[in-house]
Amino acid sequence: MRFETKAVRAGYQIDPVTGAIVPPVHQGATFAQEEPGAHKGYPYGRTANPTRALLERAIAELEGGRYGLAFASGLAAEDAIVHLLKPGDHVLCCDDVYGGTYRLFEQVRRHYGLEFSYFDTTSTEIKLQKNTKLIWLESPTNPLLKIADIAAIARQKRDALLVVDNTFATPYLQRPLELGADIIVHSSTKYLSGHGDVIGGLIVTSNAEIYEKLKFLQNAIGAVPGPMDCWLVLRGLKTLALRMRAHSENAQAIAEFLSAHPKVERVYYPGLATHPGHEIAKRQMHGLYSGMLSFELKGDVKKFVQSTKLFTLAENLGTVDSLTTHPATMTHASIPPEERARRGIRENLVRLSVGIEHLQDLIEDLQQALEYA
Repeated sequence: MRFETKAVRAGYQIDPVTGAIVPPVHQGATFAQEEPGAHKGYPYGRTANPTRALLERAIAELEGGRYGLAFASGLAAEDAIVHLLKPGDHVLCCDDVYGGTYRLFEQVRRHYGLEFSYFDTTSTEIKLQKNTKLIWLESPTNPLLKIADIAAIARQKRDALLVVDNTFATPYLQRPLELGADIIVHSSTKYLSGHGDVIGGLIVTSNAEIYEKLKFLQNAIGAVPGPMDCWLVLRGLKTLALRMRAHSENAQAIAEFLSAHPKVERVYYPGLATHPGHEIAKRQMHGLYSGMLSFELKGDVKKFVQSTKLFTLAENLGTVDSLTTHPATMTHASIPPEERARRGIRENLVRLSVGIEHLQDLIEDLQQALEYA
């Protein structure tokens, strides 16, 4: 099946009891056992749930993996992956990384004896330490939209696990397992659900040993999503292909519009030929580049973000409605100012999550807001 068909059918099964085409929400936390230890695969709601199992099968199928795992948030999924490590292990992470990931690494996990260092993913060469056990990539990155050559990095990883955060691209545009990654992580809050009405995280792998370890951690730590949250993400997956095309087409046009505007200093978008990672992105993302872009403004950022009428100022992305974010004071505020500056996250940087509204309405909204900036 092509992706669009998979997105509608993935994890799908007609309800054997009622014949319902839309899967039911199994809200129960408790499941009867025929005798001690004998059950239908659901001993307790934290360990497994039928609605959650549908979502886990669906995301594994869409990513081309064998196993999926659902968590209560993207950061809960990330933390489960980091739990695979032991004190003294080293993580090599992309330097342009979501502020919440940086906070988890530096302010939580470093205190447990893990080492972290950062590298520029625009380089295809990586320097591993003897104790490097995990390589962490975002591609495209948040918020500067850097593109990593995932296959090139995978060829150098030796025995380290390669993790790719595929939140910005989604499996419709990019499938990291096919490029050599070991683990994919998502914030399903974003494009996968697509409507800004759920918090969740997902992990996909094809490695049985990794899956068993993560499955144990999922149950032991207990940061699992509720059945209704899983059902909402499942519903969102059905329109993922349609939405990602609309997001990408709108973002491409807006990136080109902003690139020509006199109040815009620089635009970060992989779909622009001037973007350093454009050729790699074109190969990895099949000619569509997501709805995320950032730009540096010559004018007053505060006035700009407060003047948009269709772009809502908010800490989220990947929803059908358009959003604007100021990374330095919002999504990446947990990174110290000097470190943000070193990584290129300037105070005049604005991040846009371009929605699926009519393109001309979005451009007109940006045009009028730029006049106030």
